[in-house]
Parts: sequence; C-alpha cells; structure tokens
Amino acid sequence: MEPMSFAESILEHMADAVIFADATGAIARWNRAATAIFGYSAEEALGQTLDLIVPEHLRAAHWRGFDGAITRGALKLQGRPTVTRATHRSGSKIYVEMTFALVSTPSEGATRGAVAVARDATAQPEQQRASTPRQGAE
Repeated sequence: MEPMSFAESILEHMADAVIFADATGAIARWNRAATAIFGYSAEEALGQTLDLIVPEHLRAAHWRGFDGAITRGALKLQGRPTVTRATHRSGSKIYVEMTFALVSTPSEGATRGAVAVARDATAQPEQQRASTPRQGAE
C-alpha cells in the first residue's frame, strides 16, 4: 500500500464528504466523511456509479444534469450549495447539502469528472417541519 500524499491526507480528514466521479459517473474518490454520511466504505463505493447514493426517482434528472455539465464544461449551480435527497446504505433517505465543481485537465481543458462536497442536512428539513405550524392545529 502506497503512503498517502499530503493532498490525500487533507481530503481524508475533512469533516465533509468528498466524492469524485469521473466523466462516466463512476466513483473514483470517496473519503471517510462520505462513509460516515452514506454508510458505504470506500471499497464498496469505488468503481460504482453515483446511482449508489442517488434515489431512484431522481436518477433520470441527475444523469441529465451530470451529462450536460460534463458536455458543456459548466455547472448550472456554479458552486452554490443545494440541499437534495440521497440514499444511505441502509436504504433510508437522507438530505445532504452539496456543492459541485467540474475537474478539468489543465493542459487539455477536457472535463475529467465532477467533485461533490457534501454534509448531512437531514436535521434541517425535520426541524423546519417541526417548527412550521400545521393548519387547523391551534
């Protein structure tokens, strides 16, 4: 086993999940925080497609957006965080706040894939539902 590079060590110790998927959508980087949030070890996730964590009902829209971003070399969200649903290894649905960036080869300018930085945001919608008064309940 090769020693971890300094950059790899930084990614591995981040509190937020870092997931890199190549241009085909195959997971090529999965840090410890990704394991904590989604439940899959790096060994289980690496080489799998992003369908591993994208809920089935969101997959068509996800792949349209992913393929479009890879083809255009540009993101619609431009680095703005978004809260979305994801699937945990247990099968439960969770909310995650994610930001995305495209990764290009500097010399060629070709888009090599996309990186997502994610954090568990499941408590946010639950807190909002709990604090929103129900109609008719007084």
